[in-house]
Amino acid sequence: MTEARVGGQVRKHPYHLVDPSPWPVVGATGALFLFGGGVLFMHDYGPWIMILGVLLVLFTMFMWWRDVIREATFEGRHTPAVQIGLRYGMALFIASEVMFFVGFFWAFFSSSLLPAQATGGVWPPEGITVFDPWGIPFLNTLILLSSGVTVTWAHHALQEDNRRDMLLGLGLTILLGITFTSLQVFEYANAPFGFREGIYPSTFFMATGFHGFHVIVGTIFLTVCWFRGYFRHFKPDHHFGFEAAAWYWHFVDVVWLFLFTCIYWWGAGVAPVV
Repeated sequence: MTEARVGGQVRKHPYHLVDPSPWPVVGATGALFLFGGGVLFMHDYGPWIMILGVLLVLFTMFMWWRDVIREATFEGRHTPAVQIGLRYGMALFIASEVMFFVGFFWAFFSSSLLPAQATGGVWPPEGITVFDPWGIPFLNTLILLSSGVTVTWAHHALQEDNRRDMLLGLGLTILLGITFTSLQVFEYANAPFGFREGIYPSTFFMATGFHGFHVIVGTIFLTVCWFRGYFRHFKPDHHFGFEAAAWYWHFVDVVWLFLFTCIYWWGAGVAPVV
């Protein structure tokens, strides 16, 4: 039977048996307040319950991930067997995120391939002025593709124990992510249509907006990794937190390529609707 030394004790297995934690209960309570408060807010009962839910969820995220970092970095509980399980978990999470975006693409193609009479029987619908795909959208595409290169560079530098290049590559990726988000905000501020002006604006803002939210989450994820790298939490053979952030960022890149191709370029009528 395999023996593993964890937290100064010898265990007869390589797995991590987690300690009792209050954060699942706190997080579930925060999610309840967030959902219920959101419903009440939409019915003009005020935002305070929803705000409390948001604060509880953010607090849970911070404290729970703090505990995970402590277990992995300082207590040595994330053995190779545990890291395999974490990788499977991250892969399944990204798969669920893929299906999340499939729903938005499904709604978009359902409306664009068979335009209803309400849209004038054409796509884009009558009266909708769309974005030029070769303006800000194409620039953002180049920015995200470049960020994929820099995060890969940082990962390879970490594997070679080159801390300087790892921090530089991560820093550039974070700056590119912030630049992408800034350009997206500028684009939204100058949009020629509003969210409630029909099926095209609704599907456009839902798909690109949730992608933008994922970019913000990914940027925060990478920022945390930068500080962890700065404080030498990562080792060439023990850095799943960095790997997870890199996987997530590449997922964000790929989703954007589909958004640019399908919604900005094809959906704008540049390619004929079949």
